[in-house]
Amino acid sequence: MKKKFIKSYAKINLSLNVLGKNKNNLHEIQSIFSFLDFHDKIYIKPINKKTHVVLFKGTFSKNLKKNTISKLLYILEKKKLLKKKYYIKIIKNIPQQSGLGGGSMNAATVLSYFLKNKILNLPKKEILNISNQIGSDVFLGLNRKNSILINNKTIRKFDIKINLFALLIKPNVGCSTKKIYKQVSSFSKRRITISKNIFKTDKLKNEQNDLEKPAFKIYPILRKLKFFLSSLEQVKFVRMTGSGSTIVAYFSNKKSAINALLLAKKNFKNYWSILSKTI
Repeated sequence: MKKKFIKSYAKINLSLNVLGKNKNNLHEIQSIFSFLDFHDKIYIKPINKKTHVVLFKGTFSKNLKKNTISKLLYILEKKKLLKKKYYIKIIKNIPQQSGLGGGSMNAATVLSYFLKNKILNLPKKEILNISNQIGSDVFLGLNRKNSILINNKTIRKFDIKINLFALLIKPNVGCSTKKIYKQVSSFSKRRITISKNIFKTDKLKNEQNDLEKPAFKIYPILRKLKFFLSSLEQVKFVRMTGSGSTIVAYFSNKKSAINALLLAKKNFKNYWSILSKTI
């Protein structure tokens, strides 16, 4: 059987508010998030073998052994939900520890593939249970729409386009989500307005990412990158995505975004940078 090709899109946080901690000592957050047309490539097919085969290739595949897809397959095997074994090859274009949800979106994409192709037939509650066993944000990628994470368990999705060009730049450091959250010393009183209007550019530029302050304290280069990107012509707003380390500058005009990318590559030659667009 021929391999099927599926795209695992990068996730971006357009805002992120840390509201406090719950009874399990986990941080409660709200977030506006979207997806980029930038993606990892996944090839998948059933095989006649005793075990699954998971391979990682590409620029950012180094040291990927214990991964979210292997964890997904392990959970599905333990629950005896898969009738066949699978060969899965992932071409990693999304950097690790970048705040772009690469690993989580890989698992979400494969799980969605199994569901869409009737390989799995599961109730919504079980799908969420499996997702949460893999990682806290896997369930965010099961349906790629512009969304608001209202709390750690509730999402509101919107059929709306943002149409922004995104210049992404990542220094040669990766941010540890756990380390960043440990440095959060105060909580936000801001609440996201649950409305499709929040996705308008003039509204988004007034939002924030509460994790920038602790991340910039640990990694000063991130503050420097944001300052540089904020000075570019016709930039609408600049924000770190997730817990970093990618800083994203948003533009409504493609030509301005291309010019900004050229300047970024000139000033930060050794850093990873690309131009993408919200989907």
